[in-house]
Amino acid sequence: MEASYAPGSLIVLVGSPGAGKSTYARRHFPTGRLCLDDYREMATDDAADQSATPTAAQIQNLLLEARLARGLTTVVDSTNVLPHVRAGLLARARYYRRPAVAVLFELPLAICQARNTARARQVPKDVVRELHQMTPTAEQLTAEGFTNIRTVHLTCDRSTTS
Repeated sequence: MEASYAPGSLIVLVGSPGAGKSTYARRHFPTGRLCLDDYREMATDDAADQSATPTAAQIQNLLLEARLARGLTTVVDSTNVLPHVRAGLLARARYYRRPAVAVLFELPLAICQARNTARARQVPKDVVRELHQMTPTAEQLTAEGFTNIRTVHLTCDRSTTS
C-alpha cells in the first residue's frame, strides 16, 4: 500500500531515465504531475527536443507556482539529479511553506538501461549512465533540506517504496 503524503506537498522524483519515475507518478498521482517531457512535446511535437527545455521549464514553473500557492500536492516528474534544479524546487516549497518530499529511485544501472531500451523514445545509453552516476543519496537529499525522503527499490522485478 502506498504511503500517503501531506496535503499540499511538493513531491520531487529523483532518478535516472528508466528508473520508473513517470510510471510511479501516473500510478499514484492522477493530477498534479508536472513533466518537462510533456511540455517539450506540447511546444515542439517532440518530447526529446532538448532545445525546447527553457520553454518547458517556464511552463513547469508557472504551473508549479499556481499549484503550490493553492496548497495542491504537486509532483515534479523529471530526473532532478542536478543540485541547482532541486535547490530551486526547495526554494519554492519553502516560499509557499509546503513540505518537500524527495522520492529517490535507487535502481541498478542495468535495470534502468534495460527499461530505457524497451521504450519507444530512448535516451542515449551514455546519458542514462551519466545521470545515474549523478543521482544523489538519501543523505544528500536530507542535507539539502527535503523534509522527507522516500526510496524506491527494485525487489523481484517490482518497484517498492520505503
